Amino acid sequence: MCGIAMIRLLKPLDYYQKKYGTWEYGLQKMYLLMEKQHNRGQEGAGIATVKLDMPPGEEYISRKRIEGKNAIQEIFVDIDKNHSLAPEDYSSDAAKAKMFCPFAGELYLGHLRYSTSGKSGLSYIHPFLRRHNWKSRTLVLAGNFNLTNVDEIFQSLTAQGQHPRDKSDTFLMLESLGDKLDREVQREYEIIKQRYSNDQVITRKIEENLDIASFIRKSEHIWDGGYVICGMLGHGDAFLFRDPKGIRTAFYYADDEIIVAASERPVIQTAINVKAEQVHELKPGEALIIKKNGSMHFETIREADPEPKPCSFERIYFSRGSDKDIYQERKKLGGFLSEAILKAVDQDIDNTVFSFIPNTAEVAFYGMTDGIRTLTGKVPRIEKVLLKDIKLRTFISQNKERNDLAAHVYDITYGSIRPEKKDNLVVIDDSIVRGTTLKQSILNILNRLEPKKIVIVSSSPQVRFPDYYGIDMARMNEFCAFRAAVQLLKDSGRQKIMDDIYEKCKQQENWPKEKVSNYVKEIYAPFTQEEISSQIAKMLTPEEVHCPVELVYQTIDNLHKACPQHKGDWYFTGDYPTPGGNRMVNKAFIDYYEGKDKN
Repeated sequence: MCGIAMIRLLKPLDYYQKKYGTWEYGLQKMYLLMEKQHNRGQEGAGIATVKLDMPPGEEYISRKRIEGKNAIQEIFVDIDKNHSLAPEDYSSDAAKAKMFCPFAGELYLGHLRYSTSGKSGLSYIHPFLRRHNWKSRTLVLAGNFNLTNVDEIFQSLTAQGQHPRDKSDTFLMLESLGDKLDREVQREYEIIKQRYSNDQVITRKIEENLDIASFIRKSEHIWDGGYVICGMLGHGDAFLFRDPKGIRTAFYYADDEIIVAASERPVIQTAINVKAEQVHELKPGEALIIKKNGSMHFETIREADPEPKPCSFERIYFSRGSDKDIYQERKKLGGFLSEAILKAVDQDIDNTVFSFIPNTAEVAFYGMTDGIRTLTGKVPRIEKVLLKDIKLRTFISQNKERNDLAAHVYDITYGSIRPEKKDNLVVIDDSIVRGTTLKQSILNILNRLEPKKIVIVSSSPQVRFPDYYGIDMARMNEFCAFRAAVQLLKDSGRQKIMDDIYEKCKQQENWPKEKVSNYVKEIYAPFTQEEISSQIAKMLTPEEVHCPVELVYQTIDNLHKACPQHKGDWYFTGDYPTPGGNRMVNKAFIDYYEGKDKN
């Protein structure tokens, strides 16, 4: 999941020099915004700056992008090195800094890169830049998004005579928006030249009158997917807009000194030191538009869907748990599992130890133990059984690395339970997607403690379907729930269901996306959640583990109760929020059936 950060300073740089002791106030806030969202980007980072009102012949836009998990720190170290080449008194002279320091500007756009398209490398790291000799046609773009209909967008651009140099959604977005921006500038030019003859005056009037919402609207209407897009124009306008389903998240804060936007609310609270109530969520289908003069307004780009589908995985996993609402939601997710957990340990609280898989499941663990205490009237025995040695999410690391790393991510706290099968051990995780870490590491490690029974609890429901809106889960065979359902079909002699689904998917292969149905759901229809959970446990239990292993998953109903404003549950239900999702899941099943989805 990518992360975005945007800052617009509303005062001259010397204002911040006088008030805060440094013209680098904006840069410092950008560093905080990016670092506090480091949970979202593991592959690289980038930052771009626009300087307002620079004289002709002087650079007004700068960009730096770096690959790697330490990209944020490296970017700001490099920026500091570049600034140190300026005249000696640059640090105390804002005017001199703006002239000589590349990143001394009023507009900043930062991005944290996490690849979901299978393409990586420096050229795919945001912000993207489309340069032009006219500043109003120069576009910087960054976002958190995935589009499901890149082929349609590509064909639309080529039909206009364009020649996109790449088929990735990022390049296509840039070219699509850039093309419509060019046309909007030309439209303004044709109107304004009727009143003015001086080209410099015409240029200034174009910048003042440019209709940002119009060129976004003319480009965005064809997009199918989940997205939050930030952009800056070379002359100083900026914008932030969100898909009409509200799939991806965006928050903003504004006062008379600064306008800030980011993917998560608490990072703005921390960086700017403001209360949660002062940070607002951008509405689905809406754009926040900042003009060069610092004025801010909102416009509807596309009408919001009457049933928005914000991503529930943001609440379960990706967003920081320091957000006040997410914290409570994760506690509820844990609490709703209490009854099923008590059933799994035969109500034997006295001989059960409760723990969690660090670090994102810790909040759900608090909710789980509160729920156990409420239902039983007893204080549950809690221990920190597992320790995370490496800060690496095998869930989203590259396939070639995942298996090797899974066995080394966690270590055990010896003596945390009574050995020789005296205690049950209940361990909660935020989600179980592939099951790689459970099979190759966690269950073997937990087995060393000699528990009577191991109960693995997932605060999310079974992940059954690929995501096409921002998370790297694209192949059917990756999901342990899918593999379990397929095995159950084979064991019960119902393989023909797979053949029928394949035929239905093939029939729809060339249909318009709006007419496609998700037939992959039929794989799971014959079985209960408990039957699939039991099969997953069989598949993931290593031969060396001889005690019983049971998996307890969250239910869809309880997910919605815990996160009532975030109904985007397509990972679990197959109810994709846009037509492109149905088309892509059918394609994923066809690839699986035909053996084309191997790593």
